[in-house]
Amino acid sequence: MVDQVRPYRSGRRTTARVLVPVGVVALTAAGIGLVPAMAGDSGPSLPALTAEQVVAKALGSDTESLSGTVKVKADLGVPAQLLGGLPGAAGGRGGGDQGSSQAAPESKLLELLGGEHTLQVAVDGPDRQRIGLIGGLSGYELVHNGGELWAWDSRSNDAVHLTGPAAAVGQRPKTPLPVTPQDAARRFLALGADTTSVVVDGTAEVAGQKAYQLSVKPKQSGSTIAEVRIAVAADNGVPLAVLVRATDGSKVLDVHFSQVSFAKPSASTFAFTAPKGAKVTERRAEAPAVPTVPGLTTDGQKTDGHDAGGHNAGGHTTDGLDLVGQGWATVLTAKLPVGEGASFAKALGKPVGGGTLIGTKVLNVLITDDGRVFAGAVTPQVLQSAAGGK
Repeated sequence: MVDQVRPYRSGRRTTARVLVPVGVVALTAAGIGLVPAMAGDSGPSLPALTAEQVVAKALGSDTESLSGTVKVKADLGVPAQLLGGLPGAAGGRGGGDQGSSQAAPESKLLELLGGEHTLQVAVDGPDRQRIGLIGGLSGYELVHNGGELWAWDSRSNDAVHLTGPAAAVGQRPKTPLPVTPQDAARRFLALGADTTSVVVDGTAEVAGQKAYQLSVKPKQSGSTIAEVRIAVAADNGVPLAVLVRATDGSKVLDVHFSQVSFAKPSASTFAFTAPKGAKVTERRAEAPAVPTVPGLTTDGQKTDGHDAGGHNAGGHTTDGLDLVGQGWATVLTAKLPVGEGASFAKALGKPVGGGTLIGTKVLNVLITDDGRVFAGAVTPQVLQSAAGGK
């Protein structure tokens, strides 16, 4: 039986909100096993550490700069039609103040929900990040530099330019799918000790870096995720890789660095000028345009909306979405655009009591007859229970 220890707590405020974990937010809430990390048959030899020590290494990391190549492979089986109809998608409900521009981050980066992708990333603290999505003859750039953010799609030559307070602009490059290992680690580890088990399970080498492997599993029933494996750099605590397995044993998400450097990127890396002839949409960033989990700020600091166990007591996000449940069984809810619910559901799903179910390997979506949407990495039974509670 694995012993549990009190969560490691750090008083230092996390500084990087978008890509750099600088402590992997909310690991303080995770239950930490005392299983030491030992080198496996193929892993590098590293000093034996408990999971608490690996977490402390991540929380104490002062790494604020990096650059490299990230490989993303997702096999969630999410229909493209579903993405276009959900809040946050371009042209869909909650599309945000970026209108129908093909460069809008919330819609463009939904492409990461399927297939294999390569991204070039660069980070210099909380106010400067750059993500480049490489795809065939086209590309996509997302550049945050202080009080402005540029998003540019090369295929359409559309650009979105957001300006405003640096804090507001810095919250904009959020996507439904984790873009980097740091982002993925943050999302999966921001769960309560009563719902999550965390132990150290061997070592690995990722992008030339020696790392400890964390195994994160749900304690509660109802999740379609069986395990998340996170590689944490032995030298500086930065998450380097995240692998998610569904309950059927398949790999549904693999996000890892194939190359990484922790040298400070040059200032010119974050300079961007729209190409000649680009259609530029100017917008003012006043507040986040994508859902924010109640009780957890974008830099990982807890607020009164979450208790110490990481519960979601239910509540509203900043984009008209609601959260129901807790931990791994949290369900996202919303309303479909008026008049689109029935036809949209029948085209993609199968009839169930009270509505239509759209199932994938890990994500399930229930669309009720009255036009409500319930979605999450949970079983259909959890969705139906959430819908019944209204």
